[in-house]
Amino acid sequence: MISQFFVLSQRGDNIVFRDYRGEVPKGSAEIFFRKVKFWKEDGQEEAPPVFNVDGVNYFHVKVVGLLFVATTRVNVSPSLVLELLQRIARVIKDYLGILNEDSLRKNFVLVYELLDEVIDFGYVQTTSTELLKSYVFNEPIVVDAGRLQPLNPAAIFMQGTKRMPGTAVTKSVVANEPGGRKREEIFVDIIEKISVTFSSSGYILTSEIDGTIQMKSYLTGNPEIRLALNEDLSIGRGSGRSVYDYRSSYGSGAVILDDCNFHESVRLDSFDLDRTLTLVPPDGEFPVMNYRLTQEFKPPFRINTLIEEAGAVKAEVILKISAEFPSSITANTIAVQMPLPKYTTRATFELEPGAIGQTTDFKEANKRLEWGLKKIVGGSEHTLRAKLTFSQELHGNITKEAGPVSMTFTIPMYNASRLQVKYLQIAKKSNTYNPYRWVRYVTQANSYVARI
Repeated sequence: MISQFFVLSQRGDNIVFRDYRGEVPKGSAEIFFRKVKFWKEDGQEEAPPVFNVDGVNYFHVKVVGLLFVATTRVNVSPSLVLELLQRIARVIKDYLGILNEDSLRKNFVLVYELLDEVIDFGYVQTTSTELLKSYVFNEPIVVDAGRLQPLNPAAIFMQGTKRMPGTAVTKSVVANEPGGRKREEIFVDIIEKISVTFSSSGYILTSEIDGTIQMKSYLTGNPEIRLALNEDLSIGRGSGRSVYDYRSSYGSGAVILDDCNFHESVRLDSFDLDRTLTLVPPDGEFPVMNYRLTQEFKPPFRINTLIEEAGAVKAEVILKISAEFPSSITANTIAVQMPLPKYTTRATFELEPGAIGQTTDFKEANKRLEWGLKKIVGGSEHTLRAKLTFSQELHGNITKEAGPVSMTFTIPMYNASRLQVKYLQIAKKSNTYNPYRWVRYVTQANSYVARI
């Protein structure tokens, strides 16, 4: 049960606000934003997803730069409320096509209608796009995606020199094309978030993949479809298969998942036999399958760090990133961060000759080195040298007081687990159906850390 729901912009502007129970003061949005903006508690620089202020519990998630927030005075399950916020964001995106501040402001009437159907007096009714179509009657005002910057790096994919259409992330599931035509398309994405921890010598200490097969359907009539995965896919660590077993006919190797779960619409009648999923896709975007893998896999990047003292109050840091994926693939929006000793007063940077699209910064307030790269081509290496100046001659072990190095990135058309969609088959044939015979892959860093 929640008391309020609101959406704030990055500036703290209140875009959407709905008070369901009248139990929380009206100024809660301002209190929340001020608390999040200047969070300094528990030694953390960012506010946790759940916290309490003056007896009010605040829950929030950040989606494409927008803050989706719920408040309540009662003791409710945090995971339940956070999942609700994610689902509300997904439903709004299904109806608007593009989820950003501009689309929310132009479609505020539709958004409020959706909220009133999703939540009644603080209690959740449904978060299904399919069911909401029977109760929501406002038409979305479609925002022109061509004028906007990509909201998510996964929204634009390249395959060779051909740009893949972004229909799945920029169109509403309820709005027709101009002229009243209905799009008959279906899109499948495999999105993987990887967590890797390297030792100071470069060995992998921990590794994990959290993956999702995401589908977005524009098919009318809700036809039955079959989705085929790797034939050599194994579920459970006791499957007896080796992660280095390369008996696959496609050369991708065996895929061994620790565990997985499926959407309620998925039938597993033939899954054990030939690894195919049968389902009737509901309208909108939904996860067909969630999975987790902790078997060893080849990480896309290697991070090497070297710290050398260069005098009584000086030291030099050398960061080297190696891209260990094919040269036909390019990683985007790479950000590297490294905490420095608290007595660091100055940092100067030296990039490799001819470096393009790279930025460096020293955050003096929290003593942190930041290195941004616009893109990294597979097989390449990039190096950063940072010269540090300290405020005192007597200091401890620099390598113990610096680091670890953390990294975030997005790699379109790459998946570390080697899970593949072999084919997508629609049971009911129709000349109007246009299922693309490709699947979009994207790998993102969930936690990518190298110790020093």
